[in-house]
Amino acid sequence: MDAVPALEEPLKKVLGPATAKVMAEHLGLNTVGDLLHHYPRRYEERGQLTHLADLPMDEHVTVVAQVADARLHTFASAKAPRGKGQRLEVTITDGSGRLQLVFFGAGVHKPHKELLPGTRAMFAGKVSVFNRRLQLAHPAYELLRGDTEETVETWAGALIPIYPATAKLESWKIGKALQTVLPSAQEAVEPLPESLRAGRGLVTLPEALLKIHRPHTKADVEDARARLKWDEAFVLQVALARRRHADAHLPAVARRPRPDGLLAAFDDRLPFTLTEGQRKVSAEIFADLATEHPMHRLLQGEVGSGKTLVALRAMLAVVDAGGQAAMLAPTEVLAQQHHRSVTEMMGELAEGGMLGGAETATKVVLLTGSMGAAARRHALLDLATGEAGVVIGTHALIEDKVQFHDLGLVVVDEQHRFGVEQRDALRGKGKQPPHLLVMTATPIPRTVAMTVFGDLETSVLDQLPAGRSPIASHVVPAADKPHFLSRAWERVREEVANGHQAYVVCPRIGDEEDDPKKAGRKKSTEDEAEKRPPLAVLDVADQLAKGPLKGLRVEVLHGRMQPDDKDAVMRRFAAGEADVLVATTVIEVGVNVPNATAMVIMDADRFGVSQLHQLRGRVGRGSAPGLCLLVTEMPEASAARQRLNAVAATLDGFELSRIDLEQRREGDVLGQAQSGTRSSLRMLAVIEDEEIIAEAREEAAAVVAADPDLTNLPALRTALDALLDEEREQYLEKG
Repeated sequence: MDAVPALEEPLKKVLGPATAKVMAEHLGLNTVGDLLHHYPRRYEERGQLTHLADLPMDEHVTVVAQVADARLHTFASAKAPRGKGQRLEVTITDGSGRLQLVFFGAGVHKPHKELLPGTRAMFAGKVSVFNRRLQLAHPAYELLRGDTEETVETWAGALIPIYPATAKLESWKIGKALQTVLPSAQEAVEPLPESLRAGRGLVTLPEALLKIHRPHTKADVEDARARLKWDEAFVLQVALARRRHADAHLPAVARRPRPDGLLAAFDDRLPFTLTEGQRKVSAEIFADLATEHPMHRLLQGEVGSGKTLVALRAMLAVVDAGGQAAMLAPTEVLAQQHHRSVTEMMGELAEGGMLGGAETATKVVLLTGSMGAAARRHALLDLATGEAGVVIGTHALIEDKVQFHDLGLVVVDEQHRFGVEQRDALRGKGKQPPHLLVMTATPIPRTVAMTVFGDLETSVLDQLPAGRSPIASHVVPAADKPHFLSRAWERVREEVANGHQAYVVCPRIGDEEDDPKKAGRKKSTEDEAEKRPPLAVLDVADQLAKGPLKGLRVEVLHGRMQPDDKDAVMRRFAAGEADVLVATTVIEVGVNVPNATAMVIMDADRFGVSQLHQLRGRVGRGSAPGLCLLVTEMPEASAARQRLNAVAATLDGFELSRIDLEQRREGDVLGQAQSGTRSSLRMLAVIEDEEIIAEAREEAAAVVAADPDLTNLPALRTALDALLDEEREQYLEKG
């Protein structure tokens, strides 16, 4: 797309250094091409007003609305002790809902003159709640007059594009900048093969760019979107198809279990039978392991569906076939826990080379960053000689010093916490590329699996093992109904009185150093109410132990504790020596205490939907029913509250992951926070555009099969390079 110099022109040449700097720093836009691909989030019609009831909290928004009334108040403050402080309150309306704007101090004069009742304008600012009402403090605004020549020119189209903007650069300023660069759109190069474009009746790329930024009708917007979505879906799927094509040509050692080996001995020991789902998924994995190119499989299953057991059986099959298997966990707590549960499940089969070990046994070693030098030396030696068939560890496994005798399988737990470079480093430790199994407990809708994990085959474990109990979930609105919170603590006491245990989860630890820069500034009470920091483990544990949970054994667990201390706390909790564990999300993955039946999540609105679902999966793991209470201070109408209601309403992880995606920005799907680059998805909505993604995947596979190096499609190659520099293509392997 950006092959042509006109689109590679730096913005500072075209727009001037000041605007270009803000665009680069806040929006990641550096060239004319970048700006042309910064699409409007939505459009407002000149005569129509934005629906104010749906505004998201804490986000920067742009709205078109009408001034209902404006009042100037004077008040006394530290800076203006004689009652000379001024505050302008302007109420804007969409005809049904209202939103308050506030301006303070010297900033009141201009809006007081301009924002007269009846005036229409675009307002931009951050939505917050003050005194239980939505407000924008000090918003920027642009009057919609249409009487002066300049405004008529700028707002010529009937549709006003509203761009993703920042506090430093409002939507209308981005619109003016686009006016300047739009003529360059004529030079955009076509990435789609002509037959594909014409065959689907898609407009050309230059036409699509003109129509997306300056539509005259809604039909223009539809034409442009249809075309730009295809570009994104197709270029992305070509990248993944090339990746799959390359992987399919890598060599690997086929690993087949022995009929009388370790796996058979392990299956004989199991005190229960595998579920139908576990058997089916195991068969898919064993079929992959028996081939001579590396398995790339994604295993997704609800919390508690028995993924670890399936992965362990695959690891034992590889050990049977003379190889070694490594399991990579995101945290030390989790690595220790996996090690514990694997050695317990295997019993004497994990005591290879030791007295009392079974004759088919192997060694299972743990390798983490905080191990003592002697233990670490031992573990490294066992890996290098092949004595240890199974190793479980954190990214300490990837360090240069770690050598394997014959690495045959890598199992990655909780994919989204590992960068692709880390996984490739571990894969590089095999003599030939090892097989790869990626496990995630975050259910992923099919389209996302096709987009983010596009080069992995997918297996799904969707039934829970027998004996798992239902979990009841409720939202506790602490601000509206404080007595609900008191009742929540009573429920925890009741569970403990019945011989059970409970978790209390908080977003923060609470021993963070206070930022001296922030400490110096006095905050207004308004700020205080608005920006209360998330509740912290150490504070909450202290308050509970002295207050509502007095007399119960309350312990604390968080990520900054020493690994041995964390382990000791978990062991005590698992052994029933503590009643309530107040923790951060370190318990999100893998902690298994069947006796824990209740969970209270404080400031639940600060967590994502999938994360809440993960956390909730930690209770109800035994025969007693589970209870999950989502505590929030968010007002009833807020989007955060609707999100929590959705989590409380269903236990279906796939349904929740759809909601999660619909509520997040499309870009987050590809994990841009992890990759550090801007998301390549600007137009494609992964949930709605399932058909386009599926069709693009087929088209891309056909194109790559016919011409793997894209020799005959230079424009597509250019588009690929723009989307993925080398590192990005690697990164794309998994979001």
